Amino acid sequence: MVNDFQELELENKNSNSQYTEESIRVLEGLEAVRQRPAMYIGDISERGLHHLINEVVDNSIDEALAGFCKNIFVTLRSDGSCSVEDDGRGIPTGIHPEKNISTLELVMCTLHAGGKFDNNTYKVSGGLHGVGVSCVNALSTKLIATVKREGKIFQQIYEKGIPVTNVEIIGDTNSTGTIIQFYPDPSIFQTVIFKFERVADRLRELAFLNPEVKISIIDEREEIKEEYRYQGGLKDFVSYIDSTNTPITKQVYIYGKNDNPNVEVEICFQYNTSYGETLLSYVNNIHTIEGGTHVSGFRSALTRTLNDYAKNNKMNKFELTGEDFREGLTAIVSVKVSSPMFEGQTKTKLGNAEVEGIVRSIVNEKLGEYLDSNPSEAKKIIEKANSAAEARIAARKSRELVRRKNSLENSTLPGKLADCSLNSPEDTELFIVEGDSAGGSAKQGRDRRFQAILPLKGKILNVIKATPHKILENDEIKTIIAAIGAGFSHKPNSEENGSSNGNGNGKEKDFDVSKVRYGKIILMADADVDGSHIRTLLLTFFFTYMRDLINKGMLYIAQPPLYKIKKGKLEYYANNEEERDSIIQRLMKDSPNSKIQTNEEQEEINEGNEEVKLKGGIVVSRFKGLGEMNPEQLWETTMNPEKRTLLRVNIEDAEKAAIIFQTLMGDKVEPRREFIERNAQYVKNLDI
Repeated sequence: MVNDFQELELENKNSNSQYTEESIRVLEGLEAVRQRPAMYIGDISERGLHHLINEVVDNSIDEALAGFCKNIFVTLRSDGSCSVEDDGRGIPTGIHPEKNISTLELVMCTLHAGGKFDNNTYKVSGGLHGVGVSCVNALSTKLIATVKREGKIFQQIYEKGIPVTNVEIIGDTNSTGTIIQFYPDPSIFQTVIFKFERVADRLRELAFLNPEVKISIIDEREEIKEEYRYQGGLKDFVSYIDSTNTPITKQVYIYGKNDNPNVEVEICFQYNTSYGETLLSYVNNIHTIEGGTHVSGFRSALTRTLNDYAKNNKMNKFELTGEDFREGLTAIVSVKVSSPMFEGQTKTKLGNAEVEGIVRSIVNEKLGEYLDSNPSEAKKIIEKANSAAEARIAARKSRELVRRKNSLENSTLPGKLADCSLNSPEDTELFIVEGDSAGGSAKQGRDRRFQAILPLKGKILNVIKATPHKILENDEIKTIIAAIGAGFSHKPNSEENGSSNGNGNGKEKDFDVSKVRYGKIILMADADVDGSHIRTLLLTFFFTYMRDLINKGMLYIAQPPLYKIKKGKLEYYANNEEERDSIIQRLMKDSPNSKIQTNEEQEEINEGNEEVKLKGGIVVSRFKGLGEMNPEQLWETTMNPEKRTLLRVNIEDAEKAAIIFQTLMGDKVEPRREFIERNAQYVKNLDI
């Protein structure tokens, strides 16, 4: 399968470079979605696959926001499909007055057709463009839409967005609602296997944001069923997120509409003993990963109100900044906006300018009242900010020391670094490699023109439990900072280096992504437990202190193979068990007498033994570490741009890694024990 850019490149190569009237194509119906799916759902990876479920569920949530839906059921079926059912009003099925076809067919098969282009049917909704469910239809080999309304059950079936039946009445009912069952198209997506945990995380999130709705998920494949209903709403959400931390304040809950009836603001936050900030933002239940004006308004008001309180009560020991007030903060910012303006169909950032002022005004008023009524809680918050300021000053001194010692202007790159000959970042890449042994193989096997190698000795520091100035004293982290060459954010989770600090005053950029010396930063670790631990530590560090590398799509994870399958002089490599078994079966066909004859042999392979000899001269080897590969193998399997597989790290991956790491390595024992007990059943090969 090729992606959009590859398709375009192939089209260009196959053309005769002639641009005529015949070159202009008009894509009818949903053909545009199938031609360029990433334009509508973000990408065609696992993330895009699960976005299909989100689009359908969001329609059900919009019914809940309108007051017509109390229950939502999501089922991951054993046949590979997913169904989403709600007890809302049901999609209208009658003939549309303008298009003269069933309204159900119009909604399912036409882009920009829906009931959310005015404020009559839905005052507030997450769907705005009328393309969500029609995109799901276009990208499914089959979709079955079932509607219960007006005492009847209506149904229509589609294949790749095209109706294959009329809207038919298949029964009678006393209830209302909509059921959408779809089969994602394997010719579009890189994978069509839904992940229970990924779906459950989003549904749990929606249940927190909509306390009046009960959301159920059933996985027929594993016979799992869970129900989510949180009548405490955002308060329960903050408690859930902060379950692995130790709170130092009570929760602060803020709700208001101000003078604008079209904007509703709901915020809940508390402080804990950690050094980072966890802030999740939502607009009409849509997770705005990149924030927006509602987040800017909250941060600005938080800083100003707390600063004014500290100064008026003479509690500030230092000049406190916005970042000081965000250390140890866990916050949920949720707004309902009748006409939100998002950046793109995937809605990652809110752009409504008026929302910033509304949020700021409400937070200023409500938080000021809370501080005056709860002086002991206010004192804890200000003391936390003062401690953060003290650590910030110490970190600045440490950072300046690191800059002096590792200044690129003085050409004092780390001694471990094997640099490349090219200097342009867009042409170069840095491999951060686990261990000196693997680093030696990587140095010998690399292409010295554009590939630099930085071996690490052991595991880096757990940055979750360390202050910034302690982190800067760690040799391995100092080496990474010097090699990358773009500095270091002195505050955890700093997303906007160089932006306003909340008081309107700019600050010097601590981490400047424009100064990164390499276009790709690639983490390369063993495919075992230690390797996973090291990757998690590194991901947590980059997410916390160099997040712009992730935002700009510059951080990657290398995928070294797990297995080598050899027959005679032929060698094949496999990244997982499925690829391994496929290669073995292919080799078996070439040698009829070489098939696996006993269950013991198959079990021996599955147990991951280092080397298993099969009949017919087939030898299956499992790599225990990168150091076992010679330079040629490492180049061919993991470093050669023409053959390797790299996983680009996105914000969602890094956030999940940071949360898991906090669970496993944080101060609290209970969440760690619960995690181990919950996941022990899935362990197949345990390294002890």
